[in-house]
Amino acid sequence: MAPGASQQTAAYAECVRQSSAADAAPTPTVALRVVRPHRTTLLGAIAAFEAALVVPAADPQWREFVGTRLHALRVAFTEHILLTEGTDGLYADLLAHAPRLARDVWRLTREHTAIAAGMSVLQHRIDSRDLSIEQLRDWADELLRALSRHRQRGADLIYDAYGTDIGGET
Repeated sequence: MAPGASQQTAAYAECVRQSSAADAAPTPTVALRVVRPHRTTLLGAIAAFEAALVVPAADPQWREFVGTRLHALRVAFTEHILLTEGTDGLYADLLAHAPRLARDVWRLTREHTAIAAGMSVLQHRIDSRDLSIEQLRDWADELLRALSRHRQRGADLIYDAYGTDIGGET
């Protein structure tokens, strides 16, 4: 064996390994770069809604305050749906790179429908004054849990597709 041959073999093996790793996890795309900052915006809307829920129930402006925060959350969630489900959205891009994840994408789109409907019903119930504040908080807690699970599944999907953490929690 020629001097330095083992170093060349090791260098070649490392190049092959890096090339295979790059093929396994596509480079994050424009769609992902657009979604990332919006993830932070959506989290802010969720946090503002959650903070509104803990305002004392005796506050005469409670329903108005919570309703306003829920409306802002609905706007942010609608934007999230557009960025992910749109023709040039994240899911279309992701499926082009990782069609094996179609079932997970389908699940997230179904969750979009359910969560948006839940927000709409909650907004109506806040506005109609049919339920007590305690009952509204229970509905809101369910909505927050659904949003949390959805965000976790979305982050898992991105990681599975691109081998990257989407972030958005800072």
